[in-house]
Amino acid sequence: MPYLSKIALNPRRRAAISLLSSPHRLHAAILAGLAVQPVTERVLWRLENNNPSRAEVLVLTESRPSWAHLVDDAGWPGADGGDPLIADYTPLLERIARGREFGFRLTANPVQSVARPTRPSEQQAARLKEGADNGNRPRGFRVAHRTVPQQLQWLLKRCERHGFAIPDATATPPAPGLKPAGADDLDLSAGPAVTVVSHDILRFSKGKAGPRVTLSTATFEGRLRVTDPDALRATLLGGIGPAKGYGQGLLTLAPLRPTEDAGRG
Repeated sequence: MPYLSKIALNPRRRAAISLLSSPHRLHAAILAGLAVQPVTERVLWRLENNNPSRAEVLVLTESRPSWAHLVDDAGWPGADGGDPLIADYTPLLERIARGREFGFRLTANPVQSVARPTRPSEQQAARLKEGADNGNRPRGFRVAHRTVPQQLQWLLKRCERHGFAIPDATATPPAPGLKPAGADDLDLSAGPAVTVVSHDILRFSKGKAGPRVTLSTATFEGRLRVTDPDALRATLLGGIGPAKGYGQGLLTLAPLRPTEDAGRG
């Protein structure tokens, strides 16, 4: 039975500062909340917000977790509003039906595979040199999509395989008397109903002596329509894109607001 948790962290505590500065450390702390070790189940998570007064982490697990260690070390133990929220995810999965629409949020690592990066990093340059020395052609390199149009196209190309489509947004029609002359056939489509609301570049190390990691991330918000319920359920439980261990790929759904429902009609 899957569970979705929301954990509040106190950014003023030393342990929280350490966790919030490194997806590698935060991932390890999340895995410590599961009783069966070593962890073999799929775990997805996302740093939902991170401001000077409060940070929240969403975590999706296959088994019921315990976040007592995170609350004690990095949260507000015993305080009102400090307890983690843990909800059975099954009711949401059962509401997935073909044609139904939801609001969605996704933080992901949009990348493409190329034979040779334009500006290889130190690690990529070493791989290229090793391949040239051995006479072997290295495997493709993952290169981040950095611009908003690239990131949007990355998501739009993956919708079908993940069981959903992103319908067109509808622009607000002009007020009476303000319609431009000759605009009787005015197209009110505003393009796909998705936007990139934020993007970031994360830089951290895998442990004290581990290699440096650089991740380009984008957070998408919008509206989706279910096209394949089974595929979408698998996506909700399995995530989208790479770097899932570093807080990427968790797709979450929410009911549409009344204004959005009206806009569909």
